[in-house]
Amino acid sequence: MPTALPLPLSTPNRNLVRLTIVRGITWTGFLIAIIVGVELLNFALPVTAVVSVVISMGILNIATWWRLGRPRAVTHLEYLLHLLADITGLTLVFYFSGGSTNPFITYYLVPVTIAAATLPWRHAWIIAGCSMAGYTFLMFSYHPIPQLGHINIDSPLSLHILGMWLNFGLSAGLVTFFIYKMAHALRSRDQALSRTREAALRNEQVLAVATQAAGTAHELGTPLSTMAVLLKEMQADAPADSTLEQDINLLRQQVDVCKSRLQNLVSNADRRRMAEAEVLDAEEWLSGVVQRWLVLRPDVSHQFDVTGKRGRPWLAVDATLDQALTNLLNNAADANPEQIAIRIDWHEESVVIDIRDHGPGVAMSIADQLGETFISTKSKGMGIGLFLTHATINRLGGGVSLYNHPDGGTLTEVTLPRCGAPH
Repeated sequence: MPTALPLPLSTPNRNLVRLTIVRGITWTGFLIAIIVGVELLNFALPVTAVVSVVISMGILNIATWWRLGRPRAVTHLEYLLHLLADITGLTLVFYFSGGSTNPFITYYLVPVTIAAATLPWRHAWIIAGCSMAGYTFLMFSYHPIPQLGHINIDSPLSLHILGMWLNFGLSAGLVTFFIYKMAHALRSRDQALSRTREAALRNEQVLAVATQAAGTAHELGTPLSTMAVLLKEMQADAPADSTLEQDINLLRQQVDVCKSRLQNLVSNADRRRMAEAEVLDAEEWLSGVVQRWLVLRPDVSHQFDVTGKRGRPWLAVDATLDQALTNLLNNAADANPEQIAIRIDWHEESVVIDIRDHGPGVAMSIADQLGETFISTKSKGMGIGLFLTHATINRLGGGVSLYNHPDGGTLTEVTLPRCGAPH
């Protein structure tokens, strides 16, 4: 049975499990230290108060284990509250055991370090600030333990205690800053590696589809040529001006169109390997794509709106992007050819194209997988169109998102990076 991969560092549930284990070890150690101090070293501790704090933290740990068995996800706020509870427990036990003279006072750095490595920036500084506040309070107010005292006769604070305080403040700040930055860098690296891995897998799928397409295009040439020869012979034998002759003429035209498309496919592929994307006005380009699409889909009724009015939007486009948009428009028309709304808007860094249909919408069970694998919303579809559309738009630095519109139907949002005007 394969070993399960560990959860990432940023997973709050996993972090709370670790915190619970650390808490159990810590307070067990504190309990042993209290017993040794009272029984062997004759520390004058308020045993009832100290043991009450230890028992309270033990109850909190048991409640945390029970909570971890619930299906609800742990939030950053809940994790922050657990760390604040630990700081409160530490402050109470240090208050009853010598305050800032207790040599374990620097244990405050443990929750500070944990927070810096696992929590967002603001939460980490809250923990650092609360730890510093607890340490400051314990410098002036605590139950003294003579064996741990560093108090001078002439001064309420010795240089030893003041130096420990300054050292803790500096250490807490440095740990919070650097540990957080390192953990954030690790999380960012993991996310970048994940995106790179997904892109590589997608490119492999695209390459596989392209290879199959090239082989299919080559194989289709022979049957199309055979069909063209047979149709020519059938046309010669068919009665003049008959329905049969008209049907044969139509079939010959369709075969010629197929052969022409295959030839264009090969020539465009060769030309694209050497060419760069062309910078065009996004509004004019989209209008041209829609007009060419309407020739193929005369049954469609649509509305084309332009929302952005701030300057002119420029896009780097190629023939593959035309096909990608056509695929999305065809999907909308297949869902419901009536009242398809097409809208273009642009911002400082991006151009947004919305396509809204009035079809049945997208099932939530497959919404997140559309475009990532060969999954289709059509009963007879293979999902290749959406997959290639996603791959094309992602290659150009954009993205595709599908939503179920509140008023019914599907809203497809295409985001493309805006570029400067051509020189």
